[in-house]
Amino acid sequence: MKKEKYNVAIIGATGVVGREMIEILEERAFPVGELRLLASEKSVGEEITFQKKNITVRLATEKEFAGMDLVMGDTPTEVSKKFAPMIIKQGAIMIDCSSAFREDPEIPLVVPEVNAHAVGRHKGIIAGPNCSAIPVAVVAKPIHEKYGIKRMVISTYQSASGAGKGGMDELADQTRSLFNNEEIVKKVFAHRLAFNVIPQIDAFLPNGDTKEEDKIMKELRKLLEAPEMRLACTAVRVPVFCGHSAAVNIETEKPVLAGDVRKILEKYKGIVVRDNPDKKEYPVPADVAGTDDVFVGRIRQDTSVPHGINLWVAADNLRKGASLNAVQIAEILIEKHI
Repeated sequence: MKKEKYNVAIIGATGVVGREMIEILEERAFPVGELRLLASEKSVGEEITFQKKNITVRLATEKEFAGMDLVMGDTPTEVSKKFAPMIIKQGAIMIDCSSAFREDPEIPLVVPEVNAHAVGRHKGIIAGPNCSAIPVAVVAKPIHEKYGIKRMVISTYQSASGAGKGGMDELADQTRSLFNNEEIVKKVFAHRLAFNVIPQIDAFLPNGDTKEEDKIMKELRKLLEAPEMRLACTAVRVPVFCGHSAAVNIETEKPVLAGDVRKILEKYKGIVVRDNPDKKEYPVPADVAGTDDVFVGRIRQDTSVPHGINLWVAADNLRKGASLNAVQIAEILIEKHI
């Protein structure tokens, strides 16, 4: 029997993704009964406003999951793995935005616009994908359904917020230091990010890819249910505070025309086509930050292959790339599965 209200806990409530989750729950009028905000010891006692009430952040422990229907969060992998069995034991469903469970074949990896049906396969845990994999998957899904994607090459341009509050603070501090001719401090990123780009996100693997690039490719195959899809990815950190972008080159099995792709994407839920070269209109991170949709532009023919197109994708990585996606999964759960 459906409930009128659902008790929700958020782990990592004081992080940038956790705070976005709280705002989005309120914005979308999610039927929250009790909202329990959990974090590590350093954040205990902080107060966060939800529905005009101040809620005190508590220490994340097993007992705090008791009585919860849903537990959402974006925490380090080891934290998610630690708490997952406790959450399931207490009878709650975990929607996890970390990378802890994304590659597990027994755990659904979900983007509602792409594979909402996978929610029903959960056994207590649902994983949210990488913040760059999500927008690319949303755009690739209708193209794959219509034309069959043979090969896809992705170059991501990922903002500092992908590294959390520390990444954003470092970009701000470095920018200020450059203008004041002060020493540049590097703690979060391997190189100076201010007025620079860094072609490395996460550690390198033996084959030369980074873990971030590897994750994006594996998650796209899982989301699109195309285990043999040929993919290549280069992930780059750029001096933008919020909003991830990607240049995507797609080679299809069937003949494809850019104009037809544009029409298909214009009708697809969750996508906004902004593609008017004559007026210099295309998605940029500064415009998509704070929005919920995936924006796509620069849709054009790739003449280097018989069947190919190029396009540009941008989305708010803290919202659609994490928090909003998790809340959308929760909405499907309470509508159809719990």
